[in-house]
Amino acid sequence: MSFIARPYIRRLLKCPDVSFFLFGPRGTGKSTWLRHILPDALYLDLLDASLFLELSRDPHRLEAMGNDLADGAWIVLDEIQKIPALLDEVHRLIESRNWRFALCGSSARKLRRGGANLLAGRAITLNMESFSAAELGKPFDLSSTLEWGLLPMVQRKPEQAPDILAAYLDTHIREEIRQEGLLRNVPPFIRCMAIAGQFNGQVVNMQNIARDAAVARSTVDTYFSIIVDTLLGHFLPSWRAGLKVREAAHPKFYWFDPGVARAAAGWLRDPVDRPWEGFSLETLVYHELRIYNEVSRKHRPVYYYRTPAGVEVDFIIETSRRNSSKVPHIVAVEVKRADKWNRAWEKPLLSLASAGGVQAKRLIGVYTGERSYRFGAVEVMPFEKFCELLHNGGLF
Repeated sequence: MSFIARPYIRRLLKCPDVSFFLFGPRGTGKSTWLRHILPDALYLDLLDASLFLELSRDPHRLEAMGNDLADGAWIVLDEIQKIPALLDEVHRLIESRNWRFALCGSSARKLRRGGANLLAGRAITLNMESFSAAELGKPFDLSSTLEWGLLPMVQRKPEQAPDILAAYLDTHIREEIRQEGLLRNVPPFIRCMAIAGQFNGQVVNMQNIARDAAVARSTVDTYFSIIVDTLLGHFLPSWRAGLKVREAAHPKFYWFDPGVARAAAGWLRDPVDRPWEGFSLETLVYHELRIYNEVSRKHRPVYYYRTPAGVEVDFIIETSRRNSSKVPHIVAVEVKRADKWNRAWEKPLLSLASAGGVQAKRLIGVYTGERSYRFGAVEVMPFEKFCELLHNGGLF
């Protein structure tokens, strides 16, 4: 992979003018981004043991640490989930000192479940993912990314990808799972993660995973809630358009990054096959859709669609909801890991568009070839072209 080292890769996410939470998986560049966009801010990292102890014992010391700051000044609190009680003091200082806070963390789980003060609307929430193909630009290499993912540390040192990803998952389990006390018994969780890694991009059958991991079904539900709450993965719900009597209702599960999915599956030292790369490509498309939704602040719902007969469309973006006077408007996307487009792959898209009860604004085929085509209502394009269209606002 020909990656050109640069001191900083500009991210698509923009800094707001008001206080904000910034969440995202570990290693996605949150701290680097904050230091770049807020170079004059008072930066406090709660991974610093002495600072953690000081503010845990006396949250009011936060005001003393920034006592010379001007009205409207920024304070960055990194790893805010380490001290949820500190948010009461943040709330007070937003009101009394008019300071702005960037509150960064790799999980909102401890904040939500501990009943922490989430600032009652005084701070908006942003999410940061791994690099986007649009952020990398010309150095982006699809073939390598399908294997190793888009984590910044992997993109900067692709030759060390297996070791980096192995260490990444170990660090996540050690720091997010053990230290936060989310689990008492870690080995069953690791077994469950391995199974989930192997089924990246597929419908999740919790009962089967429970059997294979030798744990209770309720335990598997807990494990997946931890994976999702710590931002390692996302459930993609099925779209219930009402077009068929029996439509698939179970969600699919996608890891946030194909390289992390490979690490979870335990396949870092083994070559990946074509089906795996197909699910990796779907993972990348879903990744780009999430990033665009976040950056544009459109937050359009994203689903997949499949009937019991097996007709499936990989992604449905609902651009306008159904109401009493109109049918829903959608953009439908079919993804294929292939260098040549097979027109048989258009059938699910065309079937959905012609079913009635829905208005398909665009039908998109994404593949790994080099040419773009238009076959009637279906637009077929390379992955890179899809990303360019998406991030330029041309898709929805």
